Amino acid sequence: MDKAGRRADSPAMEWREDGILLAVRRHGETAAILEVFTEGQGRHVGVVPGGASRRMAPILQPGAQLDVTWRARLSEHIGSFRVESRASRAADVMDDRLALAGLGAVCALLSFCLPERAPYPALYARSLALLDGLGADRWGDAYLGWELALLAEMGFGLSLDACAVTEKTNELTYVSPRTGRAVSRQAAGDWADRLLPLPSCLTGMPSQSPAELSAGLRTTGHFLSEHLAPSLGDRPLPAARQRLVDLIARRAQAASGDSG
Repeated sequence: MDKAGRRADSPAMEWREDGILLAVRRHGETAAILEVFTEGQGRHVGVVPGGASRRMAPILQPGAQLDVTWRARLSEHIGSFRVESRASRAADVMDDRLALAGLGAVCALLSFCLPERAPYPALYARSLALLDGLGADRWGDAYLGWELALLAEMGFGLSLDACAVTEKTNELTYVSPRTGRAVSRQAAGDWADRLLPLPSCLTGMPSQSPAELSAGLRTTGHFLSEHLAPSLGDRPLPAARQRLVDLIARRAQAASGDSG
């Protein structure tokens, strides 16, 4: 196979990789169109003949890890996938509402954000680790860190290590909703109510409560919806992310009530 993906004995294009299944939609009577995220090929689309069958339904669930072979006559064609199952993550977390909502949010955001056929190997590795850790302790913190990484990969990274006004590194309490830079408590002054929260979990520290995690997601959510989404045609963020955020917010509210 040459660098363009052509086999020496064929004019067709072909590649094979492991990938995360992001989305499935029916195509005609029996086929399905898949979106798969791989390390070397990025987000790639292809048709699976027979993908709408009952036999394939348990395999073609968003979040699944697949061995995929893509083939097309020309590189610009949509092409077809041949798939084999590596792992079915949705079935493993069916009884864990938070993990299931998290899986849906990760797949939906990757489908929403990634340009087609552009590789993001570091983001792929981080996404794979996040999905493989579904349901683990501190998974919410790992998910928050993943959203920060996603923003950075898409060109909207936050700068949270020093105050945008004073350049000092202590008492960093807020984030500027315009620039994504940290702001100290002293520098915020009368503008504090117009700034976003900077909980310690946004700087890599473990969250101390569901409320703190919820605050961190409020900040990343602002940059996803008000900065990243407009750059992609001003489409609304996937509803799957909001379902996860709402679930964490309800848990924060319940924890607050219990402590009261």
